[in-house]
Amino acid sequence: MRAGNRLGDTEITDPHTMRALAHPVRLSLLDQLRQHGPATATELSPKVGATPSVTSWHLRHLAGFGLVRDSEPGPDRRARRWEAVARGFRFEFPADPADADGASAARVLSEHLFARAAELLPRWLEEVEPGLDPAWRRLAGVSNTRVVVSAPELERIADAIEQVLAPYVLRGPDERPAGSRGVRLLRYVLPEAEDEASSPAS
Repeated sequence: MRAGNRLGDTEITDPHTMRALAHPVRLSLLDQLRQHGPATATELSPKVGATPSVTSWHLRHLAGFGLVRDSEPGPDRRARRWEAVARGFRFEFPADPADADGASAARVLSEHLFARAAELLPRWLEEVEPGLDPAWRRLAGVSNTRVVVSAPELERIADAIEQVLAPYVLRGPDERPAGSRGVRLLRYVLPEAEDEASSPAS
C-alpha cells in the first residue's frame, strides 16, 4: 500500500485488471459485497441483474484478479460465499506517457465509474431524498469547488481528505454511534486544460 492510501483500498495498477473490472455486473457485485458483506452468487443474482450462473462466473473472474475471495461459510455450508478483498479500490493513469495500454485501460474503467455515478444521483433524488428526515436532508447535497493548485498541492489535498475520512472508514460496527447510517461521498478530481488553469479562480 503506497503512502497516502490511508483507507486500505486495493490498488490496481495492471491494465488487465482494470479492463476486467470495467464491466457493469462486476462493478455492481463489488458494490454489493462492499455495502452488504459476504453473499452467495444466488443471493447477489437479482441485485446485479444476472442469472446465478452468470453471477458466479463474474465472481470467479473477479477472484482471479484478487478483487474478491471466498468468505466463511453461511448456514448452508454447501453454498459458496464471497466477500470483497477490501473496502474499496483505486487506480491511477500511468505516470509514463509511453504506457498507452495502461492509459487506455484506466480511461475505460473511468468511463464505467463515471457512468455508474451519473445513474446514482437521479436515483438517489427520486428514491432516497424524499424520505430523509430534515437533519439528514440538510447535510446532503453537492459541492463544486474550483481551486488553482500545482500537482503536488493537489496530491496533498487528496491525502488530507483521506486523513479526515480514515477513522470513519476503518472503524468497526461496534464503534459507530447510535443513529449512524451509510453515506456515499463522491469525489471527482478533474484537472482543467492548461489554458483554463491560469485564469483567476471564480
